Amino acid sequence: MASLELGLHLFVLRLFCLAVFLGCCSAADARGVDAETAAAYEDMSLVLPSPSLVIVCHGFGCRLRTEIGLTAADRARLAQILKAGKASATAERQAIASAVQWFDRRVGPETGTVHHIARAGHDQLREADSQFDCIDSSRNTTSLLLVLDELDLLKYHRVEQVVARGAFIDGRWPHATAVVVELGSQKEWAVDSWTHAYGEKPDIKPLSQWLGEGGL
Repeated sequence: MASLELGLHLFVLRLFCLAVFLGCCSAADARGVDAETAAAYEDMSLVLPSPSLVIVCHGFGCRLRTEIGLTAADRARLAQILKAGKASATAERQAIASAVQWFDRRVGPETGTVHHIARAGHDQLREADSQFDCIDSSRNTTSLLLVLDELDLLKYHRVEQVVARGAFIDGRWPHATAVVVELGSQKEWAVDSWTHAYGEKPDIKPLSQWLGEGGL
């Protein structure tokens, strides 16, 4: 019965969050957080991330939230990671992937997600507390990206709102991803960490390609 209740809870949350994502897809400013970005966090009752505090979602649909305090050492480590991306937009995307990987390892012991798997879904309902669905992972990655932006560590990209694909009626399960846009070309890139297990780098691919995929 508990698994059934959690499954129904997850289903409702996914529909709600998908609606939020689809309604809040405009780009954020290169510096600071715009009104729609703030509204997306408010709609999920989340505090906006800052260089000193990030709320990490887990348990499917952001059902569980863990406060992660970022220290001066954490900020220095992020700066070191992003320093490797100063040469080009391509290098910066690679550095972003490394930062997401580091963040996953950083928060895992505090959130209890050190054993999270790739593409967690309904089959993991019994251990949902220690897992991320795409709503959790896309929001957490966006939060990290906003922190990088506030720390002035992004030179070639700005952070956009979460983007969703799939709506059941098109034969695909709903799925969401964090997004950055390259400042020079205005090309959008998906930063999808849900497709990887604990401590692995996320997929970073053109958003147009990501939007055309499916069959989850």
